[in-house]
Amino acid sequence: MQQSFPGPDAAEYARRLTRVQEGMAERSFAALLVTDPANMYYLTGYNAWSFYTPQCLVVPASGPPVLFARAMDAAGAGFTAWLPPEQIEGYPEELVHRPKVHPYDWIAERIRERGLIETGQDGCVGIEGDSAFFTARGYLALRAGLPHVRLEDSQELVNWVRVVKSDHELAQMRIAGSIAQQVMEVALAAVAPGRRQCDVVAEIAAAQARGTAEHGGDYPALVPMLPTGKGAGTPHLTWTEEEFRVGEATTIELAGVYRRYHAPLARTIMLGEPPRRLADTAAIVRDGMAEVLATLRPGRTAHEIHAAWNAVISAHGLTKESRIGYSIGLGYPPDWGERTISLRPDEHTVLEAGMCFHVILGMWMDDWGYELSEPVALTTDGVERLTDLTQNLTIGR
Repeated sequence: MQQSFPGPDAAEYARRLTRVQEGMAERSFAALLVTDPANMYYLTGYNAWSFYTPQCLVVPASGPPVLFARAMDAAGAGFTAWLPPEQIEGYPEELVHRPKVHPYDWIAERIRERGLIETGQDGCVGIEGDSAFFTARGYLALRAGLPHVRLEDSQELVNWVRVVKSDHELAQMRIAGSIAQQVMEVALAAVAPGRRQCDVVAEIAAAQARGTAEHGGDYPALVPMLPTGKGAGTPHLTWTEEEFRVGEATTIELAGVYRRYHAPLARTIMLGEPPRRLADTAAIVRDGMAEVLATLRPGRTAHEIHAAWNAVISAHGLTKESRIGYSIGLGYPPDWGERTISLRPDEHTVLEAGMCFHVILGMWMDDWGYELSEPVALTTDGVERLTDLTQNLTIGR
């Protein structure tokens, strides 16, 4: 069946599968059970809000993968996935949300029947042990259904394959960046004294779905976050029905999304005259961002990037314990990060061209805070910003 949404060509999907199977061979995996919806999308193009029920892609040591999903969702996989019908199977509806049976009972049986695992005394199957949608019950059912193999954590094998983006993926990231900029401009213009937070978020959500005139948007893996006033001293708060007030700052973190590729972006807006501590911190963070972007180069290590940032803020007596960035690309709820590289002191991964990062410089104090972030892509000779917004503190009236 034809894909409803244009995606990579067949050659790119083949390259992705080959790289994953090469990684499996290095780990001696007889098969890999992929349950992260972003990884399933990466390998097959399958895209639907079906991840709340068990589903997985079984990648054998060699040969084509097989997608297992709820029957009603398996029927729709042909609209988005490149897989032919014989590589898509749907488990019966009677297995959904039952206390004594589980879809992985059925999936394990079909894995055996289809010979998707090379059998042997030392057979090992990789699983995505930290995947948000691979539950403890799913693991236990799979282990019971495949008693003659060992289940071993794959340690984000597919995620690490995804870290270096192809030209096709970089093009998607640039579009996501253009949407992120449009959405943030809407957000900053909407925050005003007397307006309810929830009304501003409604405008943000509409802008995320609308996208730009050239490219429609997609739903984000995380909802917009708007810690306000004293709440700005901590990240990841969402919104309330309270009104924005003069004398309060709001940190806004959101993402532009295009075909599941995410470009996260954060800015801070102050209603009224900013207090000296906020204005000074904003200037320091802006200088720190400039140093980080100047240091981000292929061949550098993640901890070198963090050290460049720390040198700027420590000169002003500031400290920041949390990481200052992480790799990004494809994302589904509940996370838009790839769960691979973090920009932090003890991270020695060598950076390569084609990697993408959310550089997020959040300063969270006792009862106030400041955020500035940029989605970026590494090029052969430097870094490419995916948005072009001012990096100054926004002053609203």
